[in-house]
Amino acid sequence: MTIKVRSTLAALMVSAALTAPCVAQTAQSIPSASASIMETLKTLYPATKFGEINPTPWPGVFEVALGSQLAYVDASGQYFLFGHLYDMKAQRDLTAERKDLLTRIDFAALPLSDALKEVRGSGARSFAIFSDPDCPYCRKLEADLKNLTDVTIYTFLMPLASLHPDARAKAIAVWCAGDRITAWRALMGRDQAPKAQDCPHPVDRNVALAERLGISGTPTLVAADGRVLAGAAGLPQIEAWLARGNTDAAR
Repeated sequence: MTIKVRSTLAALMVSAALTAPCVAQTAQSIPSASASIMETLKTLYPATKFGEINPTPWPGVFEVALGSQLAYVDASGQYFLFGHLYDMKAQRDLTAERKDLLTRIDFAALPLSDALKEVRGSGARSFAIFSDPDCPYCRKLEADLKNLTDVTIYTFLMPLASLHPDARAKAIAVWCAGDRITAWRALMGRDQAPKAQDCPHPVDRNVALAERLGISGTPTLVAADGRVLAGAAGLPQIEAWLARGNTDAAR
């Protein structure tokens, strides 16, 4: 290859590198590009329900919501990537951050008067738990939470009747007990169910609330900033999860 040819190719490569990303990332082109891709996807995959389409820092690649999942697609709509998109320089999992935002729950809108309330220490860190009295993972979570301090915990009694037929009656009995927190601890820690009784209770409302929020399993935790953590996480994971709320707020 001659020097003249090499120089010409190099110039073309530099020109392409400088101009192509500018076209892809121009702010004015992003909304129209997203709308165009949405129309393409609807045409190519009419049976699939697509959510929002948003640009990513990767030129030419767009994020598309598929229910609670995220995928990445090019402008043709033919090529998809499923997995996590990382910013290696900043050491950030961009997909995980986006999923956090998409699944967040408006904590301020939760009917906290329908939950058991327990304040420990300063009570500075607030979160909610959707819990089933007969769920073994919920009982494991309660055991792990024993050493968690400076928190305010709101527990929404959410019996899964299809899995645990006796759970609803136990949840109602806990709510109707004179000391709800003591009754809850005895049930979850020592399997000592309170005496069966009835009173006005929010148990059925809690089940309906969970359904509206898309919560289908227990335990499910909701942070004050709306982040959701499903499953029986251990104490170190919960501490880190709560701390992330402060980190995100400071970012």
